[in-house]
Amino acid sequence: MTSRDRLLLSLSHREPDRIPVDLGSSTVTGISGIAWNNLRKYLNISGRTRIFDVVQQLAMVEMDIIDLFGVDVLDANRVSIENTGWYEVSLADGSPAEYPSWFRPQKNEDGSWHTYDRDGTVIAKMAAGATFFDQMHYPYEDAYPENFNGLKDALKKISWIVHSHASNLDVSELRSRLTGLREETGKALVMSGGVKLLELGFFIRRMDNFLMDLIVDGDKVSELLDILVEMHLASLEKKCSALGDIVDVIRFGDDLGMTTAPFMDLETFRKLFKPRYKILCDYVKKNSNMKIFLHSCGSIRQYIPDLIDAGFDIINPVQTNCHDMDPVELKKEYGRDIVFWGGGVDTVSVLNLGSPEDVRRDVLRRCEIFSRDGGFVFAPIHNILSEVPPQNIVAAYKAVNEFNGSPQTLP
Repeated sequence: MTSRDRLLLSLSHREPDRIPVDLGSSTVTGISGIAWNNLRKYLNISGRTRIFDVVQQLAMVEMDIIDLFGVDVLDANRVSIENTGWYEVSLADGSPAEYPSWFRPQKNEDGSWHTYDRDGTVIAKMAAGATFFDQMHYPYEDAYPENFNGLKDALKKISWIVHSHASNLDVSELRSRLTGLREETGKALVMSGGVKLLELGFFIRRMDNFLMDLIVDGDKVSELLDILVEMHLASLEKKCSALGDIVDVIRFGDDLGMTTAPFMDLETFRKLFKPRYKILCDYVKKNSNMKIFLHSCGSIRQYIPDLIDAGFDIINPVQTNCHDMDPVELKKEYGRDIVFWGGGVDTVSVLNLGSPEDVRRDVLRRCEIFSRDGGFVFAPIHNILSEVPPQNIVAAYKAVNEFNGSPQTLP
């Protein structure tokens, strides 16, 4: 069974020969550049550290580690990144890395870093010693404009958008390379769909303002969301037609929950967001073979039946340390209808703070819960951050191998 066969079987809620494994197939199942350097040093494996997600400072997971860890799925964007120019930098801990040539942050006297757009607006900042860039500019922070004719220009001032890696390959070259990658490796492919609704509201208005808008300015919010849906449909049309028969999973992202509860009541969610998600999901299902992956942090259990109804096939990161997100209950109630991609190890108190044996026990317990009847892809709960000890990363993936009954390749 190939990696792709294994993943597709699990996504269809059937048990494959072993649990599919992910590390680095997306910007929400990745690893910090600092943690990546520490992992390579621990494994005594030389290699490069390319920071492909510059906002979160995530490293591209290279094929030698993918093979060593038994990873089954790849980021389709990796074929574009290979064509990017790179230059050498030092990360916050002083370890070496490379940035893409288009990303040129400027260092300040206090050791912090700023990035600017073409007209000199500060759009992102990384504090001295920090390990990620914060958004600094919110185009409609003070008020909505009279109309949204300038929305596309406003989006170009949002760091999460400006600093996202864009493919520089034409469609035919991209198709050819991805087809070759899939055939050569036997692995499944994941592609970013770029779809956000709630989060784009946060990026445009600032989180506190937009959450108030949901209650007091519903008409303006609806107008904005309708325009965003049209923009997303135009983008999805290009992605589905170009790659919808090659890529296996397309990723949407909208953080709908906090640690303690969802961001909004169910009625508001159903009024403003669910119908628009359904339009987008319906388009992907009608025009491609791809499964739809929704990344949403936080306590989102209340929304899961509606997310399933809207057309999502997969949820991530399965943040089980949040309120009302017990893994046993999630699997029992929804495991037949949605895939859990993540939830494989606690990243709040175990992967970063526990011993390797603590990590092993946590992973084995979660694999036992989530793997029954398929519908599970192993990944930590969100990205592996800079403070995670490399021995704990190895312990997590060794534990998955142990559960799978696979030969151990990790030290």
